Amino acid sequence: MNRKALHDLVNRFPEHDLTAAQRYLEYLATCHAYRAALSAPLGDEPVTVGDSEAIEKAAAEVRAGKVVSHDALLTEFGLR
Repeated sequence: MNRKALHDLVNRFPEHDLTAAQRYLEYLATCHAYRAALSAPLGDEPVTVGDSEAIEKAAAEVRAGKVVSHDALLTEFGLR
């Protein structure tokens, strides 16, 4: 992706989603922790037994349909 493609994508956002998009883009542009996480080497921390159990539990919940829709989250946080 390049800047023009990103601008084109932003121009397709519905007007009611612009505030959420702005907040997220500002976060990406300013959050040092996010940028550090992106640049961290993959696999630099071992996966524990607890991690594996939590991952499997989450996967099972997704398979069972125990999820919250994107629209429901936007509504909950007052973004829709």
